[in-house]
Amino acid sequence: MKFDVLTLFPEMFEALNHSILKKAQENGIIEINPINIRDFSNNKHKKVDDYPYGGGAGMVMQAEPIFNAVDYIINRYGKKPYTIMMSPRGKRFEQSDAKRFLQKEHIVILCGHYEGIDERVLSIVDEEISIGDFVLTGGEIASMAIIDCISRLVPGVLPKEESYQDESFYDGLLEYPQYTRPEVFRGMKVPDVLLSGHHEKIRRWRKYQSLKITYERRPDLLNKKKLTKEEQDMLDEIIKSKEE
Repeated sequence: MKFDVLTLFPEMFEALNHSILKKAQENGIIEINPINIRDFSNNKHKKVDDYPYGGGAGMVMQAEPIFNAVDYIINRYGKKPYTIMMSPRGKRFEQSDAKRFLQKEHIVILCGHYEGIDERVLSIVDEEISIGDFVLTGGEIASMAIIDCISRLVPGVLPKEESYQDESFYDGLLEYPQYTRPEVFRGMKVPDVLLSGHHEKIRRWRKYQSLKITYERRPDLLNKKKLTKEEQDMLDEIIKSKEE
């Protein structure tokens, strides 16, 4: 899978050249290409911003360098890839979006900066995406989070499929508690069921704990998930125990 990232700060994406994503890039499973928008400015000083029409504080990114950069990508690959713009007005990114974007072989991510981007750029953007209701200096950090999330789902990036299928949000629930050695630490003991070796009991315990944590911390997620009969029975038991 290929990611082209249009940014004013390509050096920031060195952060993705580590750990799992580094190995995935070395193995040719994913490709991350930061593209400097300044390289496509027709201004001799590589200027890419200007004052906003109508007045106001700050500067606005110009449309021309961005259009030029997208034209470069289109000419290079022979077609326009699916294009995302990081924006606080965009749809909030969720795990389901990562699964959806996984179906795209090539994604372009546009990172905004300054006070915004010339609105005419939206004519070449397929989707605006946000990672939450807060403000960042630019779209780079947000785009890295999205690239990381999508990349983990690409076959071959993680050692086992189970590595991501058991993680929080993959099936719409928060993850169950995890433990490792030692069995007892400062008086705190690993739950007996995890030491039992009984796979079905462990599976049920983990499912119950996952539902319990989701109900307590993110009940909104339960409204989006279609529960199985087993899950519904467990949830009813959890709710009842809370009411007693």
